[in-house]
Amino acid sequence: MQLGILEQMAKPVGVSAEEMARHTLNMVQRAEALGYTRYWFAEHHGTRGMVSSAPEIMMAAAASQTSHIKVGSGGILLPQYSPFKVASQLAQLEALYPGRIEGGMGRSPGGAEFIRTRLADDKPNQLADYPDKLDALIHYLDGSARVKAAPRTISRPSLYSLGLGTNSGVLAGVLGIGYVFGHFLKPAGGTAAIRAYRDAFQPGFMEQDDVKACVFVICGEDDAHAEHLAKTQDIWLLNTEKGLDSQVPTPTQAAEKYSALNKKEQHKIEQNRQRMIIGGPHTVKHKLDQLRTDYECEDWLILCNIHDLDEKRRSYERVAALYL
Repeated sequence: MQLGILEQMAKPVGVSAEEMARHTLNMVQRAEALGYTRYWFAEHHGTRGMVSSAPEIMMAAAASQTSHIKVGSGGILLPQYSPFKVASQLAQLEALYPGRIEGGMGRSPGGAEFIRTRLADDKPNQLADYPDKLDALIHYLDGSARVKAAPRTISRPSLYSLGLGTNSGVLAGVLGIGYVFGHFLKPAGGTAAIRAYRDAFQPGFMEQDDVKACVFVICGEDDAHAEHLAKTQDIWLLNTEKGLDSQVPTPTQAAEKYSALNKKEQHKIEQNRQRMIIGGPHTVKHKLDQLRTDYECEDWLILCNIHDLDEKRRSYERVAALYL
């Protein structure tokens, strides 16, 4: 099984953006040494806590400090941008780091409407244009468009569409690109979405179907240790979904919030736990292997947004020891 990391750069309370950037680049180097296949960067805007706002820049920085690990976006918010510009950025990265660039595209608006309009330079909402923009991006990169993206490289980056259901799976399949199912966002429907992608796949930009799935994983020394670590992620996700402070809280802050949860918040945390695998090595392997079987997927991206960055690194080390 192949493993990669999806990095949202969720900044813990007390850590600066500069410190988080340095930590992340160190983590990419560590991931490469551990045998992870890829390291992808998310795109988020208008938040205090998630400080990966330009995945193409983080991809360049990460590739420059490693030798072979693939770097990617998970994902570039294509509806807000010019497909030609995105194609040019990916082509430039491919020229610098041939064979290592993976462009994951997402349909998200990037935040609230006031964020989306600023990203799109006040243009009308173009979320419905995502399929057309994705198709245009493919043609700019494969050389079939009247105007070709530069630089014109010998190799070309891999392309993926991120999705949460059967429609997104069919779209990626018909366009002949890879597909990534976001279990970490929506833990239901993954089997159907991946099946729809495989059934719809037609060789095009990519010759073979390429499926990945993404899930939160916290791997502790044992189940109790993992549960302790997970509380900061639980509260971080609860706050983020409410539009509150998206910095990862300290264990003390998380414990205080846990002790004051109302029934609705408790239920929400229980629901969010379905998006996660939490436990010691034995539990993590059992649950990830089950998802692997259910989805018939041998290529996983994992993410871990806890407060203690050393424990975050150790979590990735424990998962690597299980599979890599």
